[in-house]
Amino acid sequence: MSQSITTKGIIPKLSALMFMEWGVKGLWMPLAGIFLVTETAMGGLGFTEDEKGMIIGIPMAIACFLAPFIAGQLTDRLFATQKVLAVMLVLAGIIKFTNAYQIGFAAWMTLSISFAILYVPTNALVNSLAMEHLSDPKNQFPIIRAWGTVGWIAVSWIFPMIWLQQNLQFQWLPPFLKGEEAPQVTARMVDSLKFAGSLAVILGIYCWFVLPNTPPSKEAKEKIAWVAALKLFKKRSFAVLMILALPVSILQVFYMMNTSPFLKESGLETSLIMPAMSLGQFSEIVVLVFLGFLLTKLGFRTVMTFGIFCYGLRYFIFGISGVPVEVHVGVQLLHGLCFGCFYASAFIYVQRISPKEIHNTTQILFIFVMFGLAPLIAGYWLNGWLANICGAPNGVHDLDSYVRFWRIAAIAGFISAALFWMFFRDGTEDEPQEAKA
Repeated sequence: MSQSITTKGIIPKLSALMFMEWGVKGLWMPLAGIFLVTETAMGGLGFTEDEKGMIIGIPMAIACFLAPFIAGQLTDRLFATQKVLAVMLVLAGIIKFTNAYQIGFAAWMTLSISFAILYVPTNALVNSLAMEHLSDPKNQFPIIRAWGTVGWIAVSWIFPMIWLQQNLQFQWLPPFLKGEEAPQVTARMVDSLKFAGSLAVILGIYCWFVLPNTPPSKEAKEKIAWVAALKLFKKRSFAVLMILALPVSILQVFYMMNTSPFLKESGLETSLIMPAMSLGQFSEIVVLVFLGFLLTKLGFRTVMTFGIFCYGLRYFIFGISGVPVEVHVGVQLLHGLCFGCFYASAFIYVQRISPKEIHNTTQILFIFVMFGLAPLIAGYWLNGWLANICGAPNGVHDLDSYVRFWRIAAIAGFISAALFWMFFRDGTEDEPQEAKA
């Protein structure tokens, strides 16, 4: 149960936490799909699509598998959440900075796994910590989480302007300033790892000294937190959410892995890719600001179903051949509806349906599906397999194979939305108000 009164001054602190947490990921993840597979002669690392999938998928899968046993147990049973966050983020930052100097696949895999084990659980822990200190998470958390999106936008604008471009001039596309691509622009993209690592270290220090104390619960009946969390699968709504979160999360992985190179194949300049993708974060902010209202008026079932449906709609439009690149850029606005309506709502729902003594572990369990199983399936196997099925030359997509790829993803999105609407029922509606998070 969240506290009855929101601590004075806590909202700005939590907003800054979200800003930096997602800024770390927003600095390098959108560009990874480009510099990992671009030829070495052009400044990239020259990995194949399969190797790119393994680098993105396997580390996250390993991290999410270990997280409930390590991070969940530590924070729900042994140590204060903010202290665990601090240690994990500082170590993760050092590793990410080191990763920027590696060019071999083996080194990349090793450091990526190490980074993921430390960083991925923090995505869940910051959600849980924030909601523990809010009196009305359903209405307050989405606005705080919106600052994570602001952080993503900020870094996706500032990094290209200061590092990937020169001679900036006004343009119609956010961030409204465009310049010539800097020499060796792809090679300079790899420097995003250094900036991300530095920000992670700063965030770790912030967690240790600024965040409120969030000790483990003293009410735990089960000594092993993840065992208690698994018992939630007895509740239909939780089970349906977790099961259908897998295909939805696979669709999200497809977006993260393929949208950047897809926009490039569609004719968008490399230096404009991060700003173009940031349009999705603008709509995400709007959705998150009004999410509490939407959940109150429409309920979790309707809002989350609509979010899943928007995944299918986005990929359906991507799969229409012959449309101008401006259409593909505009479709990024659907990202806010996809992520905000489904994932942000799911974070809140997981907190509501789980007992206080396993809040961290339950959030991490959801992250396991989102960032663990989904990237493993999509990155390690499905992305490369579909690339071959769709006729990608030498396993690397061209525009024609991308069109076929997105059509398959669209069908999966529409089917997932239909199944969620059919089987999900809000298991918290009949609970006493004081039992809700």
